[in-house]
Amino acid sequence: MTNKISKNVADSVYVELENTGQLEEFKQIVNNDPQVQQYIAEGNVGASNLPYKTKEQATRAIIQKVGIGELQNMQAKYQNGISANEINDSLSSLEGKFTAEEMLALKVIASEELNK
Repeated sequence: MTNKISKNVADSVYVELENTGQLEEFKQIVNNDPQVQQYIAEGNVGASNLPYKTKEQATRAIIQKVGIGELQNMQAKYQNGISANEINDSLSSLEGKFTAEEMLALKVIASEELNK
């Protein structure tokens, strides 16, 4: 059940980014993140040695640590589009709830999913 909810949330975010024309901007922010670039440059492939290995695990962790209510608030706030600054603000607020390694896992998984 949790996996299905996690998949639905992840898919919903992707579709919303796509529908608002923000998907490419979000891809650039994630792909240009220095930690993600360094991780890939070191020869790492995927999230196999990180705390979260799949988008479902990552989404489940976000739901657990951030909460459905806050995620719904974020969705409502950014429903009509989101600027690069707002994306960075959202990432900063998430960074306070996750360890550095967990954030790297989230970013790597996001990068993989967005670049499929």
